[in-house]
Amino acid sequence: MIAGIGCKAGVSAADVLAAIDAALAAHNAARADLEALAIVPRKAEEGGVAAAAEKLGLPLRVVELAGEVATPTASERSFAATGQGSASEAAALAAAGNGGRLLGARIVVGPVTCALSERGAP
Repeated sequence: MIAGIGCKAGVSAADVLAAIDAALAAHNAARADLEALAIVPRKAEEGGVAAAAEKLGLPLRVVELAGEVATPTASERSFAATGQGSASEAAALAAAGNGGRLLGARIVVGPVTCALSERGAP
């Protein structure tokens, strides 16, 4: 399972972890189910996201996107900041690869959004 993260500038690791935990709870999952965090390139310098990945002992994947990714939800603010209707959903889908799928729409907790995805069958 991959946690795609979207956020406002300057978020803390605690903010990111709260959003991840809320998304995991919504899908009856646990931190141990995660294999990575993913983020779009425009948010790659967010220290709070990197610190959350480090705290979880997970890699942080900066996913390259070849254009706007179709996502279940869309925010004008996200599109203006990242070029994606939902940065967290786009990152989660891209990191899951071909055949991957979102477990549901993003979860919003304060300044952070989190969407969970899982890889498709190999």
